Amino acid sequence: MRADPRTIDPHFALLFLVMLTIAAGNTALQSILPALGRSLGVADRAVAAAFSVSALLWVIAAPFWANRSDRHGHRALILLGVGGFAVSLGLCGLFLAAGINGWIGGTAAFGCFIGGRLIYGTFGSAAPPAVQALVAGETSRQDRTRALTLLASAFGLGTILGPAIAPYLLLGTIGGVEIGLAGPAFVFALFGVGVWIAVRVLLPDDRRAGHREHGASSAYPSIGGAPTGASVAAATAPHAERVGYLDRRVRGWMIAGLVMGHAQAMTSQAIGFLVIDRLAIPPAQALEPTGIVLMMGAGAALLVQWGVIPLLGLSPRRLVLTGLILAAAGVALTGVATSLYGIATAYALANLGFGFTRPGFTAGSSLAVGPAAQGSVAGKVTSVNGASFVLGPSIGVGLYEIARPLPYLTAAAALLLLFGYAWASLRERG
Repeated sequence: MRADPRTIDPHFALLFLVMLTIAAGNTALQSILPALGRSLGVADRAVAAAFSVSALLWVIAAPFWANRSDRHGHRALILLGVGGFAVSLGLCGLFLAAGINGWIGGTAAFGCFIGGRLIYGTFGSAAPPAVQALVAGETSRQDRTRALTLLASAFGLGTILGPAIAPYLLLGTIGGVEIGLAGPAFVFALFGVGVWIAVRVLLPDDRRAGHREHGASSAYPSIGGAPTGASVAAATAPHAERVGYLDRRVRGWMIAGLVMGHAQAMTSQAIGFLVIDRLAIPPAQALEPTGIVLMMGAGAALLVQWGVIPLLGLSPRRLVLTGLILAAAGVALTGVATSLYGIATAYALANLGFGFTRPGFTAGSSLAVGPAAQGSVAGKVTSVNGASFVLGPSIGVGLYEIARPLPYLTAAAALLLLFGYAWASLRERG
């Protein structure tokens, strides 16, 4: 198996597609949830709960599957993950269509929708570690990190593509049934079925291959949750030394990562509601402007991580400090913006800042410990990144229901307080 773009291995390309599909389908659904909730007359907090429950199950299940990726065959777990993804989105589409057509009430439709999301959180998380383990077992040591990094980029690319293409997947009336906003769920469910069949037919069964490689759990694929490389380190670095979250060497970095992650989750999940309310547009017409805002944010984060950071060569501590100031300014401006241009520009500035902080958090945590603890610390970083999207969205939307600017101003205040803590407490080693 090769990850060299000049000689693309078809099996690697298929695994790349698996990671891309799972992330894109999930974030596409996330991006339309505010419009769906408003269309069905569901409370905003219920929309956030649908997101948080799925994220919670992902955080719990991902390490479970990662520890078992070599026991039942990697292909079997990939099929389980992709199958769970397709079944989940198919059921979500059916429940949403039932609500849209008035067959059941909006609250009942969303309650069933949350049930469908439980399948995704529980079983969708099985695929990424199995994909990592399969690639690790089929690549040489010198190619392994490059291959796993490329896979991680597929996961990150999916979190960008999902919201970008979701507005174009709205379906009209089919066979007398109005599909509308449930379209993205159905389209990605069908795509997931196609990927499942491709894996089943094209990927060799490895149950008797004797692979001993373990994958690493990946953070929940979320809007704004760009990858940091931590999952790659967790899958390749040694775990000889176990490091706890409160270990004095990494405690400050863990606190910083948790606060930064929650600030990003709070503000990103409320952005769809903000676009609807500030622009005073019907929910069905909000997907395109919401997509523009999300693409601006994703583009800003990628610009920083792929271009600015390598050019500046800042230390992890300076990355975090710089990002905190930019993110605080951006989220505060987002909370008071009144036009699409203002919201998109401010949100892009916020994600520009988060584009600095996430790699800074990852690198700073890594540099705080020695070589034997790299795998353990990388696992903690991935866990913190994922945990931020469990309660963060519900907190953000809950504050939004009290006052529209509140989640953004609260996040800005938290980031400024964290700046003071980071200035005094964060230290680097090496």
